Amino acid sequence: MAANSPDSQVTISIGPLASSLKQMLAGHNLSMPSKACIFEVPKILRRHNPQAYEPNAFSIGPFRYGQEKLKPTEKIKLKYLQGLLDRKSKELTLEQLIGAVSAIAEEARQCYAGSSIGTCSTDEEFVKILVLDGCFIIELFLKDDRVIKAPDDDPIFSMSCLLEFLKHDLILLENQIPWLVLERLYNMIMVPQKKNLIQLALNFFSNMFSSHKPSITPDLFAKHEIKHILHLLRLSLVLPLDQSNKDTGWQPFPCARKIKGSGIKFKNINSNTILDIRFNNGVLEIPPLLVQETTETIFRNLISLEQCLPNCPPIITAYAKLMDNLIDTPEDVEILCENEVLDNWLNPGDATRFFNNLYNDAYVKTFYYHDVCQQVNDYSKRWWPEWRYFYTQNYFTRPWVIVSQIVAVIFLILGFLQTFYTIASYLSQKGKSS
Repeated sequence: MAANSPDSQVTISIGPLASSLKQMLAGHNLSMPSKACIFEVPKILRRHNPQAYEPNAFSIGPFRYGQEKLKPTEKIKLKYLQGLLDRKSKELTLEQLIGAVSAIAEEARQCYAGSSIGTCSTDEEFVKILVLDGCFIIELFLKDDRVIKAPDDDPIFSMSCLLEFLKHDLILLENQIPWLVLERLYNMIMVPQKKNLIQLALNFFSNMFSSHKPSITPDLFAKHEIKHILHLLRLSLVLPLDQSNKDTGWQPFPCARKIKGSGIKFKNINSNTILDIRFNNGVLEIPPLLVQETTETIFRNLISLEQCLPNCPPIITAYAKLMDNLIDTPEDVEILCENEVLDNWLNPGDATRFFNNLYNDAYVKTFYYHDVCQQVNDYSKRWWPEWRYFYTQNYFTRPWVIVSQIVAVIFLILGFLQTFYTIASYLSQKGKSS
């Protein structure tokens, strides 16, 4: 029969094909490790801004290890390790650090999703990376918090650009090492411990989301397993929230210009998290958000973490979705800045584009801000806010229209007064004649 005939059939050898598929099933581990928490960012998310996921100067962990452009800063990590060993020479050796990390190396390896971990090919190399990068991060936090003094020739604290590069690189999803490694090394380095590792990390990133330092204590994380630095930052935003809202619904949210036009006021509120957005009696209460160079990077990586981490509520993604609706034009950015809801260090146009593209291709299964959206929309649909918005948009947007409206009101009042006095005069004359 002809190949294109509707009655044609394909003849295959079922036995060999089944055998081939069985070999494929047997030769691959198809399950994701239960501890997997460090992922390669999916291409569908990376394509919107690849630079938001790429380190500027520092490789942390195995994914980016060995990249040519990041090799110059390896000397800084070695300098930090040498400084640590010199300071702790009487009580801690490099062999002890390596032994401690080797004991948890397999558990740490399970934190990385995927069949391969960058260019790291051996267990020895994997442990070397964890020891070097882990000690580097701990020394960095201790110097930043002034638990130990940074020498005058410290390249990170003497060159402001390197410190900013590092703050960017430490929040990348692919540039993480497991928190259990940091904890193990910190417990060996700081004896007795003068500061909590969680607090040191939060202090280092204290101005990441807001100019106001939140009052968060390590006790908040007592019942939660911290997976890595990026996950700690997510927890610091999410845990202060009331997470009882489980509604999955979503409805369009008006932009700041329409909200203002309908009579709703914006209010800057103090909160331990930027996510704590509320609506009370015609007032939309929003904690101030600092918009700076690293803001897009941190949000894109937090969203990628929520999209990849199993059973992770997409609360940060929902926040990004809400802010995208709230900010539609540069005028919306200016309104929020005037009300001190945004502390914007970018051009209003750049800030607008950032919010408008932030959550593209991300999926929100449970929308945390459903109730807030519902309340704002219900309030805006009342007759007075709708009439006020229509009138202000159509009659109070241009100076000459405003002047004409004032003149019209004056003539209306004069006409009313003239009519009133005419009627009063007529009634007075009629009374006299009678």
